[in-house]
Amino acid sequence: MERTETPQPSGSTHTISLLVENKPGVLHRIAGLFSRRGYNIASLTVGPTERAEYSRMTIVVRLSSSPVDQVVRQVQKLVPVVEVRELSPQDLIERELLLAKIRTPERNHAELRALAETYEAVIVDVSPDALVVEASGTAGKLDALEERLRPFGIQELCRSGRIALERGFKTLAPPSLK
Repeated sequence: MERTETPQPSGSTHTISLLVENKPGVLHRIAGLFSRRGYNIASLTVGPTERAEYSRMTIVVRLSSSPVDQVVRQVQKLVPVVEVRELSPQDLIERELLLAKIRTPERNHAELRALAETYEAVIVDVSPDALVVEASGTAGKLDALEERLRPFGIQELCRSGRIALERGFKTLAPPSLK
């Protein structure tokens, strides 16, 4: 499978973390705001939090002209948004997940296992003609692993978007819990 490179838009990349009400339509409203404003979303993840009534969203956005604080203010105005903040790169703990199905003969399995171990990846499925590799880490680490796997023949690839938390004691929490 040949990967075609998509031209990357110019601009700086920002990670925005949101705490939102866990209700239908919230993702649509937030994605719609980004779309209407012409902001390019590079990555978007949504998942549960420690409290069932809230979800956490992590949005990676490339901005070429609008300042990130303007984006944060616009998102904060949406009713289902409880809290929003940009996470600075130095205060950011980030991870992504990669699953790659490698179509390869059994004779290459040992070499692939060694490569996976180098990247702290795990082989999660084995068949005589394919392996599935699972890895988590920063986008850079997963990019590097992906490139090392390409010569073996990536049959399918799936990557999650970025998830992120701030370092230290800072939290994204509803005002009632602060």
